[in-house]
Amino acid sequence: MGRPGVSPRTVLGALIIKHIKKLDDRGVIEEIQENPYLQYFVGLTEFTTEPVFDPSLFVEIRKRVGKEVFDELNEMLIESATMKKTKKGTKKKKKKEGQEDGENDPPNKGKLQVDATVADQYIKYPTDTNLMNEGRKILEKIIDDIYRKRGKTGVKPRTYRRKLDKEFLGFSKKRKKDKRSVRRMERHLLDSLSRDIRHIDKMLDEFEKEKGYFPLREKELRYFWIIQEVYRQQKEMYDKNKKTIEDRIVNLHQPHVRPIVRGKERSKTEFGSKILLSLVNGYSMLNELRWDAYNEGNFLKIVVEGYRSLFGYYPELVQVDKIFSSRGNRQWLKERGIRITSAPLGRPPKKEKLSYYQKRKRKKEATERNAIEGKFGQAKNGYNLNRIRARLRDTSESWISTIFFVLNLLRYEKDYFLSYFLRWIFGKYFGHPLATPVYLRK
Repeated sequence: MGRPGVSPRTVLGALIIKHIKKLDDRGVIEEIQENPYLQYFVGLTEFTTEPVFDPSLFVEIRKRVGKEVFDELNEMLIESATMKKTKKGTKKKKKKEGQEDGENDPPNKGKLQVDATVADQYIKYPTDTNLMNEGRKILEKIIDDIYRKRGKTGVKPRTYRRKLDKEFLGFSKKRKKDKRSVRRMERHLLDSLSRDIRHIDKMLDEFEKEKGYFPLREKELRYFWIIQEVYRQQKEMYDKNKKTIEDRIVNLHQPHVRPIVRGKERSKTEFGSKILLSLVNGYSMLNELRWDAYNEGNFLKIVVEGYRSLFGYYPELVQVDKIFSSRGNRQWLKERGIRITSAPLGRPPKKEKLSYYQKRKRKKEATERNAIEGKFGQAKNGYNLNRIRARLRDTSESWISTIFFVLNLLRYEKDYFLSYFLRWIFGKYFGHPLATPVYLRK
């Protein structure tokens, strides 16, 4: 009954093509239309020039196939790659028998690398004056819309838009804006926002009494609420002469985006979601995604427990930077027999003498953590993790999760293609597939 649904293989294949080839939504559909190999990849049985689905459907796809779905797909992919299956039945049996005290836990295995970064949203660099001026123009459009729906009766509220447009244009053209001119412009914009908000409240009350219904659409009402909160925040910062406030809005179209101070040399403040990533054998797992700034060191225990729930044992080594090396984390890891790459706390003992092998091992384990930095660079430079173009909160989270799923797919394909290729080489030149080394046998 009704319109047939789109195949899940087609949907997932289109998302993979989008992020591998770095195309927009329309470009993905056009690329699939003209490429028979991509049509075979998404599951079509014969070549067609018709679009597989409408490009606007990508928004609904990102809403439905969200972060949780890609987290499950990543876990399945990593389990398949490492040939480890989570023994849920054994865990349940241990819980029933009361043996979850660590006596029969398997030995620690593997290395876990953890670090955090920011997935930047593709937005204009925010300033207070630009934010308030954009809000002023939206309020003026709302006033015009209500006045038009009212039948252009009565006196239209005065907004002084021409005067403010001329004043803001002269202000924006200044190459160097001193503190005094910025304060003056902020005061004029705050007065304008306050005046327009009062006009709209009054017009809405009068309109509902005369017409009997609410004139604003859902989108306009949402912007009206957001701009009122922006006015409250900017007014408080102006009155108290400060530059920070809790839950600060930096974009009217994406009010969930927050400024995150990272202290990087290139940009001290980034605007987007802060993500916590763990790396195991080259495969990345997205452990935490939040839009507010947080201390990633507080989530190390959760990441390690997630590693245990996936593989059935704790890692033998955790490779992290200094922010994860708090006393609480060190003590928690020590109780479970997990080593950490950070240097011991306190003054180094005078009598401790490390051998050449021990020094070399410590240095190697510390430098292995750079692999997760390379994974961030691959995601940002190769797959635009630093230019998330989705507007909604849910679709942005789905966009980010898809990028790491594609990275894991490429890693999976690389490992297995190489192993099959080497197995074929050994079988051809050594006479029998059994000549393949043990570590390459399936």
